[in-house]
Amino acid sequence: MRDPVLPDSPRHDAIPHDPALADAALPDAAHVHEEGEAGPPVISEGEGPTLVTFGCRLNTYESEVMRTHARAAGLDDVVIVNTCAVTSEAERQARQTIRKLRRDRPAAKIIVTGCAAQVNPDRFAAMAEVDHVLGNDAKLTAAPWADFGANAAERVRVNDIMSVRETAGHLIQGMEGRARAFVQVQNGCDHRCTFCIIPFGRGNSRSVPMGEIVTQVRTLVAAGYREVVLTGVDVTSYGPDLPGQPTLGQMVRRLLAAVPELPRLRLSSLDAVEMDDDLWRLVAEEERLMPHLHLSLQAGDDMVLKRMKRRHLRQDAIAFCDKARSLRPDMVFGADIIAGFPTETEAMFQNSLDIVERCGLTWLHVFPYSPRPGTPAARMPQVPGPVRKERAARLRAAGAAQVERHLHGQLGRTCDVLLEKPDLGRTPGFAPVRLSAVDAAKNFEPGMIVRCRIDGVDGETLTATVLD
Repeated sequence: MRDPVLPDSPRHDAIPHDPALADAALPDAAHVHEEGEAGPPVISEGEGPTLVTFGCRLNTYESEVMRTHARAAGLDDVVIVNTCAVTSEAERQARQTIRKLRRDRPAAKIIVTGCAAQVNPDRFAAMAEVDHVLGNDAKLTAAPWADFGANAAERVRVNDIMSVRETAGHLIQGMEGRARAFVQVQNGCDHRCTFCIIPFGRGNSRSVPMGEIVTQVRTLVAAGYREVVLTGVDVTSYGPDLPGQPTLGQMVRRLLAAVPELPRLRLSSLDAVEMDDDLWRLVAEEERLMPHLHLSLQAGDDMVLKRMKRRHLRQDAIAFCDKARSLRPDMVFGADIIAGFPTETEAMFQNSLDIVERCGLTWLHVFPYSPRPGTPAARMPQVPGPVRKERAARLRAAGAAQVERHLHGQLGRTCDVLLEKPDLGRTPGFAPVRLSAVDAAKNFEPGMIVRCRIDGVDGETLTATVLD
């Protein structure tokens, strides 16, 4: 919903946050709503409005759309808080941040939007610190921002998100402080997993037309971006609402053909049972499609998956990983796993723990289950909190072992590294790479792709030398 890896949630008073490194901490919208905790907000204080973005890549993309609208409306002393509704804790963190922002910016206008504002507008409207509450659909249109600029807007503008049937394209010129760009290709979700409230914040699934996606990617490549991440809430559901009902694979194939100057493309979180034939062919044949796939897995036990109302079973995930690795031996996998889902026994949990090694999962997003009021899972028999946390710790330890194995497997190899900072970048498989001191002194521009030899491992980061 990310690029991985998502760290444990730190305190939210640690702001501002460095957006240049935020790609590593952002989950995909396609799976962030299925995790148990929210990450720290990303604070962007460039020219014009201040953006405070919680949650997923889709929120990050939409924050750039709002920045464009707010600037056009002449809004300067404004703070836009783009919230996440992944859990009640995510909402609490947003409210805490809003109070701190008001203390720090007493004269600023604070506008709250995002999934939490869509799902629970009255609670944010009741906060004295908040000037306006804006729904997820309205936030992407120019009209409310023009009204804010003219001091003519109503305090709460939130519509019925389920009535939204289309996702219009929103052209952005870039993403401030980021080396890679996110492009929305889909929004909403037609599925009703028992732990998830996000369909009520995002609405039903709807796809962005292919022509608009191509135009957006061309614009970003022309602006200097060398890597684009396609994101959405349920990306593998792309297409059935569009003329001709293109699949995700067909859209990606046509996009790469239409924008041959794009060097690197990543996909956000995928559902193991919704991969179409075109997408599999791209995995096998298209070098510009990065060898890094993230699974919206959630559990490795069939009974838990059924109680979650997931669309896949354990064997589906195993077959997905085996097929992808047979087609692309350098494929690296990430996955979301919830520890301590209601009714999960130790034996059920062991199946989730075992699948980490069985599938060779490297970049894990692991969270103890956190109940979301209003969801069916919140009414199921709960696993005690300490047990959830202990199981999450065991999963993270398994993930750390997989990361160590992967990083040491890169020693001596050469690869193209996309730089996020002058001395720090990512491999095609999304491993973090730090350049040698000599190379760092060359002041490479973030966003450049440099050919590197992997020389060592320093904790969870590779070290490398740039090859001339």
